[in-house]
Amino acid sequence: MKRKFTILIVLSTLLLGIGGYWYSQKNIYSKEVLRLEIRGPSEIDLASEVEYLVTYKNNGNFRLEEPRLIFEYPTYSILESENSLRKEIGPEELGEAIYPGEEKTIRFKARLLGKEGEAKTAKAWLKYRFKNLSAQYESATTFTTIISKVPLSFSFDLPSWIEAGKDFKFRLNYFSNTDFPLTDLGIRIVYPEGFEFKNSTPKALEGKEWNIGLLNRADGGRIEISGFLNGKINEEKIFRAELGSWQNGEFVLLKEAFKGVEIAKPNLNIIQQINGNLNYTANFGDLLHYEIFFKNLGQESLNNLYMLVRLEGDLFDLNSVKAPTGEFKKGDNSILFDWSKNPYLAFLKTQEEGKVDFWVEIKKEWQIFDVGKDQNPILKDTIILSQLTEEFETKVNSRLEVIQKGYFQDEVFGNSGPLPPRTGEKTTYTIIWQVKNYYSQVKNVKVKAVLPQGVELTGKIFPEEQSQKFTFDSASREIVWDIGDLEPGAGTLLSSPGIAFQVALIPSQNQIGSKALLTQEARITGEDQWTEQVLETISSEIDTGLPDDDTVSEEMGIVR
Repeated sequence: MKRKFTILIVLSTLLLGIGGYWYSQKNIYSKEVLRLEIRGPSEIDLASEVEYLVTYKNNGNFRLEEPRLIFEYPTYSILESENSLRKEIGPEELGEAIYPGEEKTIRFKARLLGKEGEAKTAKAWLKYRFKNLSAQYESATTFTTIISKVPLSFSFDLPSWIEAGKDFKFRLNYFSNTDFPLTDLGIRIVYPEGFEFKNSTPKALEGKEWNIGLLNRADGGRIEISGFLNGKINEEKIFRAELGSWQNGEFVLLKEAFKGVEIAKPNLNIIQQINGNLNYTANFGDLLHYEIFFKNLGQESLNNLYMLVRLEGDLFDLNSVKAPTGEFKKGDNSILFDWSKNPYLAFLKTQEEGKVDFWVEIKKEWQIFDVGKDQNPILKDTIILSQLTEEFETKVNSRLEVIQKGYFQDEVFGNSGPLPPRTGEKTTYTIIWQVKNYYSQVKNVKVKAVLPQGVELTGKIFPEEQSQKFTFDSASREIVWDIGDLEPGAGTLLSSPGIAFQVALIPSQNQIGSKALLTQEARITGEDQWTEQVLETISSEIDTGLPDDDTVSEEMGIVR
């Protein structure tokens, strides 16, 4: 019995010793002995250079032999001199061993490609073995950077409504404000169901892909596409496009653009015509010629008829009413037409059509009462003929304006160069665009202007957030500022978007003795959501005379 007890004690002691040795060795050779981490920026702009700092440290008491570091760049990174996204560094650079307490940092640089908000992850592994052990250990870590900003403008120039089956054209505008040149760019488009592609400029691959190639900072362009769209009335169609870079046969998405269009309603037949149009849309200051047609659809002739036309609302200039065969009563704003002056009112046969007419002007200005809300100006008139009463409404367009100004002395960029400008030398100027929208909500607002030869963009744009909406086509030299939507009163009683951009002029010999053109006329367009009409106005061109800059005299604008 005593012998068995002794054997149990020996066995227990042996097992405890083996377990203790295994436990101690597990902790001695733990992977936590080596600390490995990656440091870098948490956010970065598209194609900006990022530097990763990979640091390792031996926190143990043992030498770590045959170290081998593997670093993997985020997918689609742009590298200066390397061809592979996976880089391996062996003992020839790290040393034959990592000694206790030794710490080292290795740097890796790249530029990241991807869309806004995309997470890009770098990875690192360090392989090693403990002295006198053949087993290999590995420590691993990762680091994620978010692409917070993509300084590319990419948008559709496409109307909000289209007539079914009718040919139309639209554009895709693109512009880069990225410091680093972007290469191997391409554009792809996904058409909605019912769209039939006809042609494009430049030519497309299978009607839906274009090769852009290289795009430097302040460079841009456009693609013009023509076709037609089929669909039901009021049906909504979505156009989608992608701007990206081809990397090793894969398309890396950088920017997306979406635009919805609606299949338009057909015109309605009505009995009132204004300025020769059955569905007229008026403008402030218009002279309106009303023609009212009436047709006898009954089986009997009508005679001795009266027609009363009542003008409603405060948009009419009632002092301008002219009705040669009617009598205007200012008290109730009505015009009376009777049978004594109108033969068709005196006697109207079955299926016969008659007409009366009058003229009235719309006020040139209209008081905005509720700033920031849709005013939706409208003209109303009510027609009473015998027992029949009809009411008509005529929508009035908003007023959309662009003001173009040029300066040498400004507080935006600080211009430089000779003044007066001299041939062969560069002088910079600041161009400012300010827009105004008076009465209704206007969408898809764009300002366009053409830069003359000898004038170039410097890439400076203020405010910076507007640069995302600013494009330049290097071929046609047209600038496009895609503003988007404007509320009623924007720029009049409310604040409105404005943009400033810098241009550089190098005058030519044939401009000596005259003012040099800096920008051609600025043209603003927008879609009035109330009238469903495209509005357009023009602001005058800007030359080196700079009439808005009080510090520049007439002589200072003459090229020498």
